[in-house]
Amino acid sequence: MPLSLLACLLALLVLRGLATNEAFHDTRVAISVDKTTVPENLLKGGPIIDARGDRNERPVSYRVPDRTVVLSFDDGPSPEWTPKILDVLAAHDVRADFFVTGAMTTRHPELIRQIVAGGHEIGLHTFTHPDLAYQSNARISWELAQSQLALAGVAGVHTALFRPPYSSDASALDDWNYPVIKYVGSHGYLTAFIDRDTHDWKRPGVDAIVKAAMPRKPGAGELILLHDAGGDRTETLAALEQIIVKLKGEGYRFTTVSEALGATNATVPVHGYQLWAGKCFIWASKAAVLTLPVLVALLAVVGFLNFGRFALMLVLAPLHARRSRRRDAWGPPVTQPVTVLVPAYNERECIANTLNSLIASDHPIEVIVIDDGSTDGTADIVEEMNLPFVRLIRKVNGGKSSALNAGIAAASHDIVVMMDGDTVFEPSTVRELVQPFGDRGIGAVAGNAKVGNRDSLIGAWQHIEYVLGHNLDRRMYDMLNVIPTIPGAVGAFRKEALRRVGGMSDDTLAEDTDITMAVLCDGWRIVYAERARAWTEAPASIQQLWSQRYRWSYGSMQAMWKHRRAVIARGPAGRFGRIGLPLVVLFGVVAPLLAPLVDMFLLYGVLFADAPITLASWGGFILLQAVLSWYAFRLDGEKPLHLISLPIQQLVYRQLMYIVLLQSTITALTGGRLRWQKLRRTGEVAAPVEA
Repeated sequence: MPLSLLACLLALLVLRGLATNEAFHDTRVAISVDKTTVPENLLKGGPIIDARGDRNERPVSYRVPDRTVVLSFDDGPSPEWTPKILDVLAAHDVRADFFVTGAMTTRHPELIRQIVAGGHEIGLHTFTHPDLAYQSNARISWELAQSQLALAGVAGVHTALFRPPYSSDASALDDWNYPVIKYVGSHGYLTAFIDRDTHDWKRPGVDAIVKAAMPRKPGAGELILLHDAGGDRTETLAALEQIIVKLKGEGYRFTTVSEALGATNATVPVHGYQLWAGKCFIWASKAAVLTLPVLVALLAVVGFLNFGRFALMLVLAPLHARRSRRRDAWGPPVTQPVTVLVPAYNERECIANTLNSLIASDHPIEVIVIDDGSTDGTADIVEEMNLPFVRLIRKVNGGKSSALNAGIAAASHDIVVMMDGDTVFEPSTVRELVQPFGDRGIGAVAGNAKVGNRDSLIGAWQHIEYVLGHNLDRRMYDMLNVIPTIPGAVGAFRKEALRRVGGMSDDTLAEDTDITMAVLCDGWRIVYAERARAWTEAPASIQQLWSQRYRWSYGSMQAMWKHRRAVIARGPAGRFGRIGLPLVVLFGVVAPLLAPLVDMFLLYGVLFADAPITLASWGGFILLQAVLSWYAFRLDGEKPLHLISLPIQQLVYRQLMYIVLLQSTITALTGGRLRWQKLRRTGEVAAPVEA
């Protein structure tokens, strides 16, 4: 569903580009070349060439009969000039040929219906007006088919008449455009060139246009070229009146190409599938044109949110870093023992590393391992290690929240540190994590989660995300006192704060976000301790990463929905509801959900619009992201080597996260349920040696 939605939006952009002649636009015009392949009879013949059917090998040409004039108008229809030209023709009871483009047909369907209703003949002038000498046969077929589709959709007609863009009289045929005429003829089209080119598009003056339209020889039939679109046609309109009056005065009759040749009208009605396919095409094109302003507005929202987030980070992150350097920021040092809770479910590969890292802790701790019904012998490993400061609680599997609540109930100390069974602490992690509790108003502390397995490409991408997207965000949220999530890998709580909010809840799949929001709404302050580093094992495959982020996204949305009433609450809950919750929704849900629009417009701009400007804008965004990432790495004391993969992360990893979030949103909106998904661990993460 997410991929289908994105594909539909991209298709709408392309449809809109077709309707505005922006997509697939080609401004190249071929110069005249040799005429070795063009039959002599065509070069010296009339303006109408028939290369259809068995005539494809030996095309024939036709002239307009004497004392007969065919007026033809190219490049329309135009909402400004075509109606005025139709009025002049109607006033003189003259029928003409209109060679329309598919793009203009799609944008102005009512004008095509007026042309048909007036008895005029319609011919194709391609869809996007390219010089067909440069185009492949597939592109030519596409140009014709799309134009016919547009005609069927707006007026229920097809046409067998065609005029190439940038064409002149038949004598101008050369080895480049003659194959085009044969190919078009093989598809059943009659090609109409011209006898007289008025060059009205140059606006040479009314008299010059009238003079250019007059027959070379008295009484000779003529097919005259004018334009009803493409610029100011005031001179064309004035000249048209004079041309009709003057030639009628000389005894000329005015008709269409088909009638001049004694054939049936080239504009014929269509029915059934062709009719409804055309209607669907026009409906989709209209929807695309109407959708674009909405998409542009949403793109502006994305830009505002992203740049607003960047600005907040750049302003607030340095303030947080300056405060963190003050060792007395929270009052007297916290030295009393704390309880470390380690919920574990099938953590056989990791639990030994986790407990061994706690042995080296430089802060007095008791450790409670809560085995939540493991089936792989996790509890047996804990017992075999026989560590004196570790207690083991075995329980029936009930989920992480249940395990943590069991640990909280058994904790001996007032401060409870929580960590995952696949995480390792540095010796100073617990001490750094609990120091903010010197301030009695602080109810919880978020630590600094690090990706331990960062050597792979996926690991490096997650490493960048953790440093920039998680920890730099937490600095910003800390200064605003609205941290929405204490990471399950490294966080600490006052037992009193946990007791007042009822402990851990299993209402959502993001129990860490749920409990954090509950503590904030209860009036406690939550801060971020950047030096309390924990090393965790990030998912090592795309499938595991998808499962983890899908659960995170869905669980976070559940938590936001659960605490939605904070928006109208009073007191501390109201502060979080009116400041923190909107920021989390805007930065964590709305901006990422709309962010694929950036990539869609990037793709559209590169393929169909101004590629250099588009790529330069994208490069500027990447540069800004790189500068911000470098600053985040510097604040975190990380080497910027992994930022080499940032451009690839923006092109691949970011899109993956978009789709995950979009899928989570669809699941939430449709009322779907998502079960807990256990990731497979390898136990390869240990605290770095220098720590």
